[in-house]
Amino acid sequence: MSTAIDLKAFRRELHAHPEISGEEKETAKRVLAVLNTLKPEELLTEVGGTGILATFGKDEKGPQVMVRCELDALPIQEVNIFSHKSVNKGVSHKCGHDGHAAIMTGLAEKLAADRPAKGRVHLLYQPAEENGAGAEAVLKDPRMKDKHFDLVLALHNLPGYKLGSAVVRKGAFTASVNSMVIKLEGRTSHAAEPEHGINPALAVAEILTGALALQHNVPTEDGLRVVTVVHVDLGTKDYGISAGRAEVHLTVRCWTDAELKKLEQDIEDLSREMAKNHKLDVDINYCFTFKANQNDDTAADLVKEAVIATGHELIRRDHPFKWGEDFGLFTAKYKGCMFGLGAGEDMPALHNPDYDFPDELIPHGVELFEAAVRSFLKT
Repeated sequence: MSTAIDLKAFRRELHAHPEISGEEKETAKRVLAVLNTLKPEELLTEVGGTGILATFGKDEKGPQVMVRCELDALPIQEVNIFSHKSVNKGVSHKCGHDGHAAIMTGLAEKLAADRPAKGRVHLLYQPAEENGAGAEAVLKDPRMKDKHFDLVLALHNLPGYKLGSAVVRKGAFTASVNSMVIKLEGRTSHAAEPEHGINPALAVAEILTGALALQHNVPTEDGLRVVTVVHVDLGTKDYGISAGRAEVHLTVRCWTDAELKKLEQDIEDLSREMAKNHKLDVDINYCFTFKANQNDDTAADLVKEAVIATGHELIRRDHPFKWGEDFGLFTAKYKGCMFGLGAGEDMPALHNPDYDFPDELIPHGVELFEAAVRSFLKT
C-alpha cells in the first residue's frame, strides 16, 4: 500500500514532539502542513481549541461521515532510546495517538486522490482526549453547530491482540468513567493536642475502605464497578500540626452511564455519612468525565463487513474495555462505531513508559477506514 506521504516518518515526527491535552499547537501545525498539500474542500482549524476538521467531497446533501483521531500525548517520561524518542521531558505518546493521526492522514491522502462523488468525509483531528475535555469542546465549537454526521467512526490500537486484527462489538465498547474529588475540612491543632482539632484521618480511612468495598471488578459479568484510589492528600509535612484537611481522589467506572451514576451516589452518600460522623465539612466534585462509548448495531455491522472485505481477522469481544474514551460523546449524538486494531501480542500495554505505536499497523488502519467509509457513502 504505497503512498506519496511517508506516513512512518510523519508518525515518528509526531512521536518525537508530543504535547499534552489542550496544548497541541505544534502537533496541529505539523498535521496542517501535510493536509494543505492535499487541498481538502474545507479545512477548519482551532476546532475546540487546537483541533482540525478536514472535509473531502462537495456533496452536502449526500451521506456525511466523520472519522476521528486524537492529537494529544500523556504526561509520562519515555524510557525508550530510539532515534524518534520524545524530545519533551515528561511528555510522550504512550497511547498511540501519533499512530492514529498517521492513519487519519493516510486516509486523507486516499480521499484526496479519489474524492467522494456522493456525500462527504470529515476528518477530525481532536485535541484533549486524554482528559475527556476535547470531544465536548469540539461539539461546543460554534462552527460545528450546523454540521450533522450520518456516521461517526474511530479506532484505537490494542496491544495484546494480533497485529492487524480488528476487535468489533455492538453496544458498549468502552466504559463510563468519572473522577471524584472528595474534600474534607476539619480543624488543625497542635500535634500534642489532637483533641483540640478535627483530624479527617479516620474519615479518609473509612471512605477508602467503604468505597473499595463497593466495587465489583469482574469484567466478564454484568454490573461492573471499578473504584480506583489515585491520590490522597492529608494535612501537611509539619510534624507539630495535627491535620485539618484532606482530599481523596478516585476514578470510578461502570459499563453504562446509568450504572455509574448509582455508584457515584453510593460513594457520595458514604462520604457525607463519614464526614457527619467526624464533624467534618465535605465537598464533592467531578472531573475527567467519559461517557460510555455505545456502538450502533448497523455501524458495527458496517465495520465488520469492512474487516472481512479487506481480509483482516475479525475478533468478537464479549464485554467492553474498562478504559474511558471521550468518543462516547459523539456516539451519544450520532450513529457510530469505535473499533479496536490489534497492535501486536507482545507489545507493551497502553500508557506504559516503553510503549511505541507500531508503524506497520498504519496501512491496516488506513485500509479499514477507507473500506468502511466508501461502503457507507454508496448507501
